[in-house]
Amino acid sequence: MPSQRPSASTMRVLKEKCGGNLNSIVSEKVTIVPGDITLQNLGVKDSDLLEEMWKQVDVVVNLAATTNFDERYDVALGLNTLGAKHVLNFSKKCGKLKVLLHVSTAYVSGEKEGLILETPYNMGETLNGTSGLDIDAEKKLVEDTLKQLRAENNSENSIKVAMKDLGIQRARKYGWPNTYVFTKAMGEMLLGQLKENTPLVIVRPTIVTSTYKEPFPGWVEGIRTIDSLAVGYGKGKITCFLGEPKNIIDLVWLIPADMVVNAMIAAMVAQLNNHEGDGMGIYHVGSSVSNPVAFSCVQDYGLRYFTEHPWINKDGKPVIVGKVKVLSTMDSFQRYMAMHYLLPLKILQLVNIVCCQYFQGVYLELCRKIKFVMRLIDLYGPYLFFKGYYDDMNTEKLRRAAVQSEVEEADSIFYFDPKSIDWEDYFINTHFPGILKYVLT
Repeated sequence: MPSQRPSASTMRVLKEKCGGNLNSIVSEKVTIVPGDITLQNLGVKDSDLLEEMWKQVDVVVNLAATTNFDERYDVALGLNTLGAKHVLNFSKKCGKLKVLLHVSTAYVSGEKEGLILETPYNMGETLNGTSGLDIDAEKKLVEDTLKQLRAENNSENSIKVAMKDLGIQRARKYGWPNTYVFTKAMGEMLLGQLKENTPLVIVRPTIVTSTYKEPFPGWVEGIRTIDSLAVGYGKGKITCFLGEPKNIIDLVWLIPADMVVNAMIAAMVAQLNNHEGDGMGIYHVGSSVSNPVAFSCVQDYGLRYFTEHPWINKDGKPVIVGKVKVLSTMDSFQRYMAMHYLLPLKILQLVNIVCCQYFQGVYLELCRKIKFVMRLIDLYGPYLFFKGYYDDMNTEKLRRAAVQSEVEEADSIFYFDPKSIDWEDYFINTHFPGILKYVLT
């Protein structure tokens, strides 16, 4: 039950490898079942089909989620929290179940500092010590708020804004920086409390970037989280930003998608080989411990790449990029924005009015740039001074097991060791070209 259709690029690789047999292989091996994890029984209405699935399914992988940091609270709670519960309930009915793998995120840790362990979150646990977190109460709050908003005849756009604000408000009340990681943390809490004897694996990747090798280097589909910065920079929208250049920024760029997939496969195999069978394994998949990269290096890579391979704007002209000015505090960032952007914008607004909207295009473009940067700061600001790093000892054990496997070349087939990555080569020759090819064109 995939959360999205395979991309055309991925299918092209499969067709090249399988030739004319692809359709027959797919029809023999794959049954596509439309569903919805926000509903009981995953939204499958056909009772005969449900019974067949419960009899045959032995592995369940839950990748479905909304990853928007400022998602509507009702949407994020339904998918990331209650959706995890529905997948678990479905899995419990599978008579042959060997493993349930749930993909979470390393950032359920919020803004913790120091070494962050591969340990579970208990029901009701909060990051700031505030008591009273109750998932049933959160669900009721959402329902009551929606009911009140609709009773007051608010527009759909107003309801959308209100639900986004509610999500951020609830997350920050309990110590999480945004709706996404808050609802993912609550999803983990439900799984831990309700799993009983279900063999459960939780994989927590850091921010997932373009592929390292498979199906081919540099594949990425859409703008994913922090890639907004690369896109904004390449298009000339970002000339300054907030951050600490000396920080280890595992949180932004640092785990290719195919390495996450391989770690998932290895984690499931480890669970299948666990003779107790009903335990719970938690795995951080990232690079902050084993192969960190400095923020200043990533800046340099971006400057080099987009200088040599500039984005061509809608007028057919190359966008000239420069070194981004990094400001180390929020106060300095606000002063910089006021002096270099907000004050000129106010002056331009007055001149535009006097000149009968002659500068309207320039004014609107500057507004868009400022709003773009301010939105990124609001969403990613809590992570820009992040001082945590993720323990990955459980994942390291998986890597060692892959190397020692009796399966020939298992370590090269299911590679997921970030120590093997040359970050300069990856960014210059793989990641940035992938963004240009699959996102900006």
